[in-house]
Amino acid sequence: MRILFGIIAILIYSGITVYLGWNLRAWLLSIEVYRWPYLYWGFLFLIAFGFIIGKMHKVLTPFSVLGSYWMFFLEYGLMLCIMANLVVLFTPLSVKVVGTGAFGLLLVLLIIGTYFAYTPVVRHATIEMDKPGEDMRVVMASDFHLGLLSGKRHLEKFIDLSNEQKPDLVLLAGDIVDDSPQRFINTGMGDVMKNLQSTYGVYGVLGNHEYYGKEIPAFRQAMQDAHVQILVDETILIANRLYLTGREDVTNKKRLPISALQPDEKELPWLMMNHTPNDLDEPANAGVDLHVSGHTHKGQMWPNHYITQRVFELDYGYRQKVDMHALVSSGFGFWGPPTRIGSQSELWVIDITFSK
Repeated sequence: MRILFGIIAILIYSGITVYLGWNLRAWLLSIEVYRWPYLYWGFLFLIAFGFIIGKMHKVLTPFSVLGSYWMFFLEYGLMLCIMANLVVLFTPLSVKVVGTGAFGLLLVLLIIGTYFAYTPVVRHATIEMDKPGEDMRVVMASDFHLGLLSGKRHLEKFIDLSNEQKPDLVLLAGDIVDDSPQRFINTGMGDVMKNLQSTYGVYGVLGNHEYYGKEIPAFRQAMQDAHVQILVDETILIANRLYLTGREDVTNKKRLPISALQPDEKELPWLMMNHTPNDLDEPANAGVDLHVSGHTHKGQMWPNHYITQRVFELDYGYRQKVDMHALVSSGFGFWGPPTRIGSQSELWVIDITFSK
């Protein structure tokens, strides 16, 4: 059945590729620049499957870049092609005029999306816990997807923004690398990560993409070398001020229940990182005070957020559930195309006050 579904998916995907290629060809013909049909269609399909081809060998890495941008063209190009076809069908406007307008709009969307992807913002939340403690500041970010397109320069932006906040604690809520940690290691991103400043340290958890890369031991070692402690289904006491739990990602079906991660002291604040916000009831009922996640990207590109809103109880932002404060970030990086529309790369500054 998996093979059958895979074949059906490839056929549908190839059909969409042909539809996009046919529309692009019609516009190129209208402006008299269409040449070499076999080369055109061959190159188009290489780009369409570039995300897969680029992972086959290091020499083919440029196809990963092309494949990433293809995802942007696939989503917005498909919408624009459908609208353009309707305009040409029901108005006297020519293919040349409509196609040029659609291409121009696609280019504008690409520029806007690139800006929002590579220009992170700092968002703020202030929460009050009914527990004893001294006020503290937490910086939280997720979904860096550090690798080919989200690289050292983007990481440096995070370091600068985070250090400006003078945090007591820095939390990295999963998908820190984009599958494999090798580019993180080979390009010296670990040396950049070492510059993160925090009173009580920098902590992270695994995300689904760390599992996809199947190099978790190498990833954990790279993080340790970069002074980031990865918590894997464990709860630690930090400076006798708070407990911090890092959950395994839901990708690991054998991860421990929260009941096995309960802290010893109920009076101290209990913070939890869980990359995927798949279930807020369990931590809320267990007595977690602050629960932070990522994973959703807020859909990354409009209108995908309508899907994430249906899948997750909280797909973005802040919500209080019972006595638990929950926060989901759209991520500091991106997956696939280095573009964001309807979302923006971000980090959160969480100021915690205590009532006792």
